[in-house]
Amino acid sequence: MVAIGDHGYDLRYLEAKDYTPPLTVEQFTDEARADWAKDKRPPAEFAAGAYTVHQPSGGVVSASGLMPVADAMFDWCGRNRCQFGVMLGDNIYPDGATLGADGKDDADRFRHKFADPYGRFRQFGGDFRFYATLGNHDWHTSRDAAMAQVDYLAKTPPFYMDGLIYRVSPPETRGEVELFVLDTQVLLAGRTFMEDALADDGSEIPSTKMDELEPWAKPQTPLEAAQAAWLAEALTSSKARWKIVIGHHPLWASAGGKYRQSEALRAAILPVLCEHADLYLAGHEHTLEAFTDSCAAALPGKRVAPLPAIVSGAAGKQRPLNTAFMRHQLARNPGLKQLHAQGMIWGAAHLTLAPETATITFITTPNDGSGKPVQTGSYSFPRRTEL
Repeated sequence: MVAIGDHGYDLRYLEAKDYTPPLTVEQFTDEARADWAKDKRPPAEFAAGAYTVHQPSGGVVSASGLMPVADAMFDWCGRNRCQFGVMLGDNIYPDGATLGADGKDDADRFRHKFADPYGRFRQFGGDFRFYATLGNHDWHTSRDAAMAQVDYLAKTPPFYMDGLIYRVSPPETRGEVELFVLDTQVLLAGRTFMEDALADDGSEIPSTKMDELEPWAKPQTPLEAAQAAWLAEALTSSKARWKIVIGHHPLWASAGGKYRQSEALRAAILPVLCEHADLYLAGHEHTLEAFTDSCAAALPGKRVAPLPAIVSGAAGKQRPLNTAFMRHQLARNPGLKQLHAQGMIWGAAHLTLAPETATITFITTPNDGSGKPVQTGSYSFPRRTEL
């Protein structure tokens, strides 16, 4: 399977603030350096990231990896088996579907973000599907607009959604694999937590400001309000060999800017995942990362195999790691092991499932936009759950 996250950054849909006033390369770099310092990243590691000229304005903006990553993964899947895929949210930047509120037609938006880059994956088999979830950007405009995206993905092959929260076994796997799809934006919108704050050395410090998510993303149905309980029941009732949970927000990540959201997510679902799942896949951070969590904190006194937690959110826009934050995060959490971390790249992940082993391979593609796939790391994990 192929795992694509945060792919929906497209220069045709930039907001005016992204290119007004038009920036030179030097001004773009200066702004990127200022953001780097604001985010408490080590100054010596600064990189401005891929950029390009925004033709309508003539200014320099962050380049899009939408088509390069789609090309790279199509190439990769042509030479390595891909039976299905997952889309890990933030499918449409900056504000999801809008129902025309921004003066642009959602039919065009869906074509540019979904059909043009990823519709061709149907060539890999008549039953090939991208099983999708929504991300925080997909919720920005309204609930009705978010559901318009769900409706499109539900009705338009090779994409698939069965509502916001669902379970599905891809036909090609003959029941051996089951996906459990959460809407983590809705889950987090129903919880209370603070915004992130870092000290100059990258360590966490207390914040005095509440993290406020869109009110229309708050749970509105019993299922939306009880995702953790639904997940526990769904996982325990599954007969699949591989039980894979997907959501938008990661359990762990290394960019340092969204760690409170990850804390809130772990509080909600990590015990369930540690008890009943084989793997958790997410995006949100525009990085490629692989962790294992010993589950000692989530299941005190229980001995279980470490839970693999994968981040594949680099399919559209680049974001740096924060290596100072990473060191503090690992030191504070002795049960956490980081296997792979890449930032300021475009890429995605490929996952191969054998009867007892899952192998994750990270694929990047160069900033020149060539769409050439480059393998940058591969890791194997044992199956965790009982048959």
